[in-house]
Amino acid sequence: MDFSYDARTEELRGQLLAFLDACVYPAEPVLAAQLASSDRPEWSIPPVVRELQAEARSRGLWNLFLPGELGAGLTNLQYAPLAELTGRSVLLAPAALNCAAPDTGNMELLAQFGDEAQRKQWLEPLLNAEIRSAFAMTEPEVASSDATNITTRIERDGDDYLVTGRKWYITGAMNPDCKVFIVMGKTDPAAEPRRQQSMILVPRDTPGVTVRRGMTVFGYGDADHGGHAEILFENVRVPAANLIGPEGSGFAIAQARLGPGRIHHCMRAIGVAERALELMCRRVTERVAFGRPLAEQGVVQEWIAESRVRIEQARLLVLKTAWLMDTVGNRGAHTEIQAIKIAVPAMTEWVLDKAVQAHGAAGVSQDTPLAQLWAGNRTLRLADGPDEVHRRSLARRELKRYREA
Repeated sequence: MDFSYDARTEELRGQLLAFLDACVYPAEPVLAAQLASSDRPEWSIPPVVRELQAEARSRGLWNLFLPGELGAGLTNLQYAPLAELTGRSVLLAPAALNCAAPDTGNMELLAQFGDEAQRKQWLEPLLNAEIRSAFAMTEPEVASSDATNITTRIERDGDDYLVTGRKWYITGAMNPDCKVFIVMGKTDPAAEPRRQQSMILVPRDTPGVTVRRGMTVFGYGDADHGGHAEILFENVRVPAANLIGPEGSGFAIAQARLGPGRIHHCMRAIGVAERALELMCRRVTERVAFGRPLAEQGVVQEWIAESRVRIEQARLLVLKTAWLMDTVGNRGAHTEIQAIKIAVPAMTEWVLDKAVQAHGAAGVSQDTPLAQLWAGNRTLRLADGPDEVHRRSLARRELKRYREA
C-alpha cells in the first residue's frame, strides 16, 4: 500500500502552495476590506477574487476538480490533497481556482447529463468563470433531507414547462453574476417516489423569478461567494429544451451530483482543520497564563495532540473514498462517501472549537477567521444531507448484511 502522491499531484501541490503563499494569504485582508467597503455593489464578488482567478489561470491552476478533457484531467485521488490545500483559505482559494461550490457540482452535472446545447450555453461560460450558477433544491415548507418531499412543480405546457415553487438557502443566488438556476421539482407527483422529480435550467432573468432575500448562516451573510437566497418561482415559463435529461430522472441526477460534492466539501474541511490547528499552535506559544505559556498547559497539549490524531484519521478515510470513487465508481464508494460526510465536518468542528477556546475572546471576534469558519463548517452537517440521514442509511446497509445472512 503506497501512501505517497504521484508525480502529477506533487507537481500541482508545489505550484498551489507557491500560489497560496505568494497570492492568496496576502489577499485575505484585502478580501475583508473589500467586503466591508460601502462602494461594493451588494452581493457582488469582490474584485480581488477576479485578480486571483487571472493569476491562477495563468499558472495552470484552473478547474482542477473536473476530470476528463473539460477540466485538469485529475482523478479524485489526485484532486483530494489539492482541494485540502484550498481549504486552508476557504473563503478565497476555491473561488480563485474556479473550484468553488455550487458551480463545481453544477458543472459536473452539466458535463455528465446536459445536452450539447445546454453545455454550450451554460457549461462553457461556467468553465471560464464568466458567470456563476446556483442549485435550487432545498425548500422551507418540507423536510428537504428527504428529496421526495420536494413540492416545487415543473409542469408541461406545450413546448414549455411552467415552474412554480419556493426555495431557500440557495447558495450563490444573491450574486449578480449568477445567471442560471438548476431547479429540482416534480413533473409527475403520481409516479414512483424517486421518479417524480426532474431538473430544469431556469435563467435568473426569466419573468416570474423573484430572489426575495439573502439568508444568513449564524448571522453571516456569506457575501464572499454570493450569499444564500430565498427564491420564489411563480409560473416561470422556460422552454422544454431546458429540461436536464428525461422526465423523472431528477432524483438520480441529484444523487450523482451530490456524491462528488460531498467529498469535495470534506477535502476542503480537512484544510480548514489544518488552518485552525496552525492558528491554535501559534496562539498558545505566544500567550502566557498563570506564569507559563499556554502551550505548556496540559489541557492545551491534549487539544493539539487530539487534533492531529483526528485530522490524520479523517484524511486517510477521505483518500480511501477518493480511491474507491476512481476505481469502483460513486455507487461502489457509497458507504465511504456517507462515512466521510459524517466524520469530517464533526472532526473539523471539534478542532475549530478548541482553536476558538485557545484564542479566548479573539476566537469569537472578527479579528480571526475562526468564528466564520466554525459557522460555515457547522452548516456542512446539514448541507448535502444531514448527519442523521447518512447515519440512518449506513446503519441500514450494515444491518442488511446480517439480515440477509
